[in-house]
Amino acid sequence: MAHLRTLCELKRWRMRRVEGPVGVPPPTPWRGLLPMPCALCGMTTRGAGLCRLCHDMVQGKQGNGVRCARCALVLHPQETCPDCLVTLGSFDRVIAAFDYDAPASLLIHRLKAQRRFTDVPLLTNLLANAIASAWPDLPVNLWLVPVPASARSIRQRGFNPAADVARLLARRLKMAYRPSLVRRVTDGVKQATLGREARLMATARLYHLAGNVQGAHIAIVDDVLTTGSTMHSIARMLKRGGAASVHGLVLARTQRRHG
Repeated sequence: MAHLRTLCELKRWRMRRVEGPVGVPPPTPWRGLLPMPCALCGMTTRGAGLCRLCHDMVQGKQGNGVRCARCALVLHPQETCPDCLVTLGSFDRVIAAFDYDAPASLLIHRLKAQRRFTDVPLLTNLLANAIASAWPDLPVNLWLVPVPASARSIRQRGFNPAADVARLLARRLKMAYRPSLVRRVTDGVKQATLGREARLMATARLYHLAGNVQGAHIAIVDDVLTTGSTMHSIARMLKRGGAASVHGLVLARTQRRHG
């Protein structure tokens, strides 16, 4: 990330200003006073989090281009969303903190592959800020349900990133946290190797509803949304169980590669 640090140094020299951190919880009496490194570029900023320049690179793309109103995939003008066309969109809407692209993807990689748990509050608050902007009429009785991790992933990582984010997000939003409502019944095939249609088929029977959801407003929390197949399968199960609405809250939305 040396190139990122150099870019931030250059931009900061041009701007010649002192800044506070972005994407962090409301400051404690001491949090905003201590100089700490930015979570991405390492440049000194007040408090813990991202410097403003890195924050702009992480979340600045969210307003770019035409996006699917349901799953936040960037589309060509007049294009029908290919992901929602396959999944038929059982969920009502997805809100993502940022696109799964550099340098933001490094935050996800460090959490999942390097077990950098100290980034969970930062990531959670980036998502909370995105929710506040995109969903101002958040239901007061919303249930937050993390996507269950496979036993294989738990053995490899020792934790479920979606559950850690959902737990902290529920506390931040003052909403109910329901980690046992959806359970995974089998590991299934590793989805990273599958295409859209194959992912949809693979996730169809992975989950079990373990509670009454009649009339409930539910938000499924996950780390990365790729094709939406997991979100679709869980949302379909919840709505068949009587849920009034099912939204998706994810840290990152994968976009298509062009060229």
